[in-house]
Amino acid sequence: MGAGAAGKSTAGPRRPSPLASFGPGLITGAADDDPSGIATYSQAGAQFGLQMLWTPVLTYPFMAVFQAVCARIGRVTGRGLAANIKQIFPPWVLLAVVVLLLFANTLNVAADIAAMGEAASLVFPGRRHVFTVGFAVAILLLQVFVPYHRYVTFLKWLTLALFAYVAVAFSVHVPWGEALARTVWPHFTLDRAAMTLIVAIFGTTISPYLFFWQASEEVEEIQSHPGAHPLRTDPAEAPAELRRIRLDTYVGMAFSNIIAFFVILATGVTLHAAGITAPQTAAQVAGALRPLAGDGAFLLFAMGIIGTGLLAIPTLAGSAAYALSEALGWKEGLESKLSEAYGFYGVIAFAILGGVALDYSPIDPIKALFWSAVVNGVIAAPLMAVIMLLATRKSLMGEFTASPWQRWGGWTATAIMGAAAIAMFVLM
Repeated sequence: MGAGAAGKSTAGPRRPSPLASFGPGLITGAADDDPSGIATYSQAGAQFGLQMLWTPVLTYPFMAVFQAVCARIGRVTGRGLAANIKQIFPPWVLLAVVVLLLFANTLNVAADIAAMGEAASLVFPGRRHVFTVGFAVAILLLQVFVPYHRYVTFLKWLTLALFAYVAVAFSVHVPWGEALARTVWPHFTLDRAAMTLIVAIFGTTISPYLFFWQASEEVEEIQSHPGAHPLRTDPAEAPAELRRIRLDTYVGMAFSNIIAFFVILATGVTLHAAGITAPQTAAQVAGALRPLAGDGAFLLFAMGIIGTGLLAIPTLAGSAAYALSEALGWKEGLESKLSEAYGFYGVIAFAILGGVALDYSPIDPIKALFWSAVVNGVIAAPLMAVIMLLATRKSLMGEFTASPWQRWGGWTATAIMGAAAIAMFVLM
């Protein structure tokens, strides 16, 4: 993706309406609650009841500040993360990051699309694999043939699917006093099972594919708005755009973690209370809810899986496509026509159809998800360190390097993810 038009803007900075201010950050936050993430949060509620409600609260500020750093890099430079890494770091750093990201995202797509097919088969008559193929083809066609400025509206509407999980919590009895108490003062033993789950929650909340997606979508925003430029090219746009990024990102990540909170809450007061402590997939959670919380809660949870998958899978496939295309110098962008960006759309097709192929293979989707988490755990902390070095480099960012708060929050988030990765390998 190019750096945008050169020269100063003659139209002045954009002044987006409050609704239009929400875009890359809101979509990224919602995509973080993919079916695999819902399964992780459900396991937290089922296994520990209300004792893990503190985790979305703790991760929020670090997740929000780091995603804001990624968005800032894209908006200031007019390039995605991979293009900026390519400019500053040795080729082997970029190659390692992109290959591992593509591998992890394809495994994650496989797990997510399998969960969507399973959830659809619980609600509608038909075979799971038929639904899986149908979802994959629909998502691929939308990404390839619908331009970004229209497709982004579709993604914004899909974020509403996540409210299904809030509705589930309000459809069952919740001891709100105890829930609030456990949010600020949990009671559990920090044993292997608890530490494994905490690491999994951190890993599914702060994920590498989200870094690449949000930075690249900021670049898409530049290209899809006439008169918009990278901030290094036109500093006059900076005050309005940096405010928009803060609002968009902090609201989007709050949305993500609120949904995670309600998933843990709903499964804690239903599955855990009934002694169902080891659901493996989000669809299994939906099925288990039916006899405990009724058809309404079951239907909301199952349809939520489908809605979040429709939002998350394009993000997973798209982030890998942006990264590889930027690394190889291919034209990229969801605003591009297929004839203009064969390589970019080819990577999207590979990730989505590769996920479907894994779903038809003997590979267990749960194992695919496990290895995706392992790969993400391997690359998250070093990638975050690379991103922080980009965000604080004046030769790249000019006068718009990361703010003091972003530096502190970003490096703290990097340290937390490094500790989580070490803990994951110790537990393995």
